[in-house]
Amino acid sequence: MRGGILRIVNFLFLQKRYCSEQVRVRFAPSPTGYLHLGGLRTALYNYLFARAKNGTFILRIEDTDQSRTIPGAMEKLQDDLIWVGIISDEDPMRGGPYGPYLQSKRLEIYKENIQKLLHNKTAYYCFCTENRLNLLRREAIKNGHVPKYDNKCRHSTEEEVKEKLRNGVPYCIRFKLSPNIEAFDDLIYGHVAHDISKVEGDPIIMKSDGFPTYHFANVVDDHYMNISHVLRGVEWQISTPKHLMLYKAFGWVPPVYGHLPLILNSDGSKLSKRQDGIRVDSFRNSNIFPLALLNYVTHAGGGFMRNPDTPEIYTYEHLIKKFDIKRINTNSTKLAPEILLELNRLEISRLLSNPNNHKFLIERVRKIVKEAFPNCENKTLKLDEDHIISTLNWAQNRINKLSDLVTTDLAFIWVIPTSLPDITSPECIDAIKHLNDKLMETDENDLLTDVLKPYLRELAEKNGIPFPRLMKTLRKILSGLESGPSVIEMIEILGKNETQLRLKRCIQ
Repeated sequence: MRGGILRIVNFLFLQKRYCSEQVRVRFAPSPTGYLHLGGLRTALYNYLFARAKNGTFILRIEDTDQSRTIPGAMEKLQDDLIWVGIISDEDPMRGGPYGPYLQSKRLEIYKENIQKLLHNKTAYYCFCTENRLNLLRREAIKNGHVPKYDNKCRHSTEEEVKEKLRNGVPYCIRFKLSPNIEAFDDLIYGHVAHDISKVEGDPIIMKSDGFPTYHFANVVDDHYMNISHVLRGVEWQISTPKHLMLYKAFGWVPPVYGHLPLILNSDGSKLSKRQDGIRVDSFRNSNIFPLALLNYVTHAGGGFMRNPDTPEIYTYEHLIKKFDIKRINTNSTKLAPEILLELNRLEISRLLSNPNNHKFLIERVRKIVKEAFPNCENKTLKLDEDHIISTLNWAQNRINKLSDLVTTDLAFIWVIPTSLPDITSPECIDAIKHLNDKLMETDENDLLTDVLKPYLRELAEKNGIPFPRLMKTLRKILSGLESGPSVIEMIEILGKNETQLRLKRCIQ
């Protein structure tokens, strides 16, 4: 009972401490791959938490595992974050008061602090060879035990250690795990207690190459960068007691921890860094808008009061205002790709509703159209501003991505179809001529459905042509398609002059 009260008092103390001080959070990826949805969600929630609390959002690159570092990955990661609008206050590029923000540039800080642990006897030199560790691993598996270090070097005498150091025996440095359970109160999962001594031996905190391991560098950096809250994936929750032990060994006050649930693929499998289709740049390259992608990951993580059956696009201002860490899910959530497409459609409509965004949309559409029809000259493509905006207004509830505008069914909007129907019927040719004359004498603004629809029916009747047959012929002339949008819609979107141009090809 007393232990429970002490935990509550400690938790309230930490909460009070960090409510009175500036909130400082960090996103600390390793440059071993590209930013994917899981990492994006972690970055976003840290960013929203910082902005909602008028705090500071830090980007720190954890590149201590040099063997796995991919050249250019750090720059690409920062570029992806900027693309989605997550702008850090302190990072490797712009620096800050607690830099460097690249772990490989902080080796002296780690060396200085490793000496503190060696001095207070909470860390020790380990001279075990890789062969011995492999034997321990194989023996444990053979006997059905969890493979873990047996802490042999923890019991070495000072003389034994000094002698091996004098002889240049390679070593790493390990941290002494406490046999006590280091429980903590998770902002999302509540009270958590893991007995890590049952599943692992004393962990390495400084490798033989002089680089710190993740666990040690993570704690040292969070302390010196004054990190107040740590929001990270739930896969790190089991390591948190180890980190708390390190804080205790240093005599430092730890940050408040919160762990985010797993995001799963739609089939229930775990996301993988090397999995196709979940990288941020893959969504970027497939014409998904940043805000749609951000709203998508919040659907898979919670943190907001949403109707799961009615997707709604939140702006950054709304995301910050509505974010509530208490609403984050504690259960893993599956991705729903269909929601992403709906959110992207909503974002197109949102952007289109503000004339200030029109220039941006026009340039995006022009680029997509030119890439889709590279063999067409600019003069044969309908890319004037009015046409693009009117097309977007017409198509906004029909498309999910801007690239949908250049699919086979909608290509007629931009280019004149190469195929024409074989029209031999004099009645049909006469009807096309009359339609052309009607367009010539009708003002562009009067080409409305309630005008064209009765006229086309009357035209078919006067020329003795079945209405469906006339519509099929006109659709083929205007779009080259056997099926698709109605003829009236095609005339409305193409406009008077373009429609006449296409009709005249069949009656000259």
